[in-house]
Amino acid sequence: MINQRGQHAIIFGERGVGKTSLANIISVKLKTHEANEPIIATRINCETSDTHASLWRKVFQQIDLHQRVRVAGFNKSERVKAFNVAEELGKDVSADDVRRIFTVLGQDRSTILLVVLDEFDRITDKPTKTAIADTIKTLSDHATPVTIILVGVGDSVDELIAEHHSIERALVQIPMPRMSPLELRDILDRSLSRSVLGIRSDAAGYICSLSRGLPHYTHLLGLYAARETIDRDEAVITLQKVDVAVRNALGGAQQSIQNAYHQATSSARNGRLHSQVLLACALSETDELGYFAPGDIRGPLHSISGKHYDIPSFSRYLAEFCESGRGTVLQRSGVKHRHKFRFSNPLMQPYV
Repeated sequence: MINQRGQHAIIFGERGVGKTSLANIISVKLKTHEANEPIIATRINCETSDTHASLWRKVFQQIDLHQRVRVAGFNKSERVKAFNVAEELGKDVSADDVRRIFTVLGQDRSTILLVVLDEFDRITDKPTKTAIADTIKTLSDHATPVTIILVGVGDSVDELIAEHHSIERALVQIPMPRMSPLELRDILDRSLSRSVLGIRSDAAGYICSLSRGLPHYTHLLGLYAARETIDRDEAVITLQKVDVAVRNALGGAQQSIQNAYHQATSSARNGRLHSQVLLACALSETDELGYFAPGDIRGPLHSISGKHYDIPSFSRYLAEFCESGRGTVLQRSGVKHRHKFRFSNPLMQPYV
């Protein structure tokens, strides 16, 4: 796709599933497979304050070029002068300005041009989104020698490009689901292969289960478990080491996660089930987008409490978790009586 002119991409999915990590290694992989071809690869983080002009200015500020300049005198010598591509931009930046610069940069047909716009969902200004969509369409229509990759949080492309369906045909859509247990296990095996440590199968399975498909927690729990094993002067990670890792990970979790959990579960009355219901939510089976139905909670809630609860007896807790008073720890989707829920911050689920 990178070498196909007029084709661009969008990587989308939940927060924490590894979209940015994938974008970061693209240029590394390119340099490995295209060792003999020059590569200009830039990645920037989009911000809520970004405009079309500021965004492309950030992109081109990362690109330096060199040109030979004649030196005054009789020996006709030359020197190499470096200049930044952003210097070629005026105050306003149009789609055609961007196209023109990339056309010049790609005059050498062997050069691979790649631009990654990360956290694209942070751009909420509609005119800015429209201008970016128009630019991508212009680059595609003119088969400009550059590949733009958008990366953002969203369940679908529609959430990221809104009403700009005119660029859909120019975008390869790459959904990033949560990782499978086998993929998470591969993270552990690859990491431990660089050390002298081993891991028991049950301990690895426990880490992968707790991670709930999010590589961040696999790395975190694996790190703490490895440290505990080394501190004990042992060579194999066991369930006992993982238990210690869980406690250390909880203590080192982001303060925002800890505060959100406390807000969601605290109650002045005894007998309330906020913490139990939230734990049951975290243990429920989900679909590929992280959603679970109220019926999925009954089994885990019975395992936690030892009691059988029907949906009406805990549905009010689900409703409260979607309100600001409980920190909107859950988000709701679907129509009445067929609602689905998922954690607003995916990292909250394994924390719970």
